[in-house]
Amino acid sequence: QVQLVESGGGLVQAGGSLRLSCAASGRTFSSYTMGWFRQAPGNEREFVAGLWRNSGQTNYADSVKGRFTISRDNAKNTVYLQMNSLKPEDTAVYYCAAKIGVIIATVQYDYWGPGTQVTVSS
Repeated sequence: QVQLVESGGGLVQAGGSLRLSCAASGRTFSSYTMGWFRQAPGNEREFVAGLWRNSGQTNYADSVKGRFTISRDNAKNTVYLQMNSLKPEDTAVYYCAAKIGVIIATVQYDYWGPGTQVTVSS
């Protein structure tokens, strides 16, 4: 069982940066593949980035490649999403998620946080 809590969301101007954090409970955090997703009003939840449990293998949505970076600190049971060059279309509720196994770009993750709002003004 893993419990996830996101933080770091807020209001930022276009071109700005934010770093989201996701704190996980449990002693087996390093065993989980972690993902970030987002959902804007009226839209389905979409994959943003994923990070394999112990290695540097990552995967990004095309819309955020080169702007967002996912990372983790297994000693702190935390995964991060550094978001640079933010655009108004990045506005959404951002969720972190955890699963066992390979990175996938769909919502079939086992555990989810409650989400944190990111709003990018133009």
